[in-house]
Amino acid sequence: MSFGLPLLLLVLLFVPVLLGIYVWQLRRRRRQAVRYSNVALLRTAGAGSASWRRHVPIALVLCALGLLGLASARPTVRASVPTSSSTIILALDVSGSMCATDVSPNRLGAAQAAVRTFIEGQDDETKVGLVVFSGFAQLAVAPTSDRDELLAALEAVTTGRGTTIGAAILRSIDAIAELDPSVAPADAVDEPTTDGPGLADPAPTPTPSAGSGGGSGGTGGEAPDVAPEIIVLLTDGANTRGVTPAQAAEQAAARGVRVYPIGFGTTNPTQMACTRDQYGGFPPRARDFSGAGGGSMGGRNFLVVDEAALKGVAQTTGGEYFAATDADGLTNVLADLPKHVTVTEQDVDLSAAFGLLAAVLLVIGLGWSVRASRRS
Repeated sequence: MSFGLPLLLLVLLFVPVLLGIYVWQLRRRRRQAVRYSNVALLRTAGAGSASWRRHVPIALVLCALGLLGLASARPTVRASVPTSSSTIILALDVSGSMCATDVSPNRLGAAQAAVRTFIEGQDDETKVGLVVFSGFAQLAVAPTSDRDELLAALEAVTTGRGTTIGAAILRSIDAIAELDPSVAPADAVDEPTTDGPGLADPAPTPTPSAGSGGGSGGTGGEAPDVAPEIIVLLTDGANTRGVTPAQAAEQAAARGVRVYPIGFGTTNPTQMACTRDQYGGFPPRARDFSGAGGGSMGGRNFLVVDEAALKGVAQTTGGEYFAATDADGLTNVLADLPKHVTVTEQDVDLSAAFGLLAAVLLVIGLGWSVRASRRS
């Protein structure tokens, strides 16, 4: 147990002082009682009042004062707290590689179906936000419990060039910050530009400063409180440019925001083909990447999940990495996700509980005293 205002614990010193005064008064009364000559008569008259029951009211009052003193010091304990009414930010990769047909009908179609099932399965208290990212990341739907709005935005997504995983995490942090004042917005970084795999080298971006984070991140090396909000990141490739996943994960960790990355797709994407709607109205096309080095740059195939980077994000933020190679696997991962995130470690304030218990003891003490007075 820890205390937010430990100096107020000095109030507890009044309890032994009052107890001492009470004991002193009892002894004083005894000394006065011996002045009477008929001791037998005194014993007979005071037999009932001398029992332990007459001390119960003062004992209850002293206990209540002690609890009020503890409550004023803002006691807290670390406990596992359910987060069923939390907020989930779903960051969905809509890069061109999501047109790969190694997952039927293609990665994007399978992901939309799985995410649709996931959204429909949430309870009414859970808010879901949707971030979509390709060459840049944007908040498509702010956290809401309106399932129709989420599903409409999900069906309307179109693909783009490039994959900015780091930017997607930062956009998700900003969405959480809008809802939770204890979470600070992401630090400003250079906005990633639209890019496709293999067209340009990743542009360097500044590393977040050591003291950045604010909000629940704390300073001076203190561990941040775990936010009830989480980020579920679904991607099928690797970061192509902009802020790196590792840099973005540091910012999320500084704010106590956990990221749960999901790597989707096989390790052998041979063809990409999307529908007209998925291409945003452009004629659908098919591209073959079966050749050696297709879609790669500097030894990295950006059409295959960068598991090392995603596992690093999960480890840094306190989340967990999941892998799914087909539509059923992705559906199962999303269905099982609540089992991993429904409980968090948080500081629970006990002030109200101590105050309530003190009030109960005072009421009992008052009732006991009134009842004893009627008997006498």
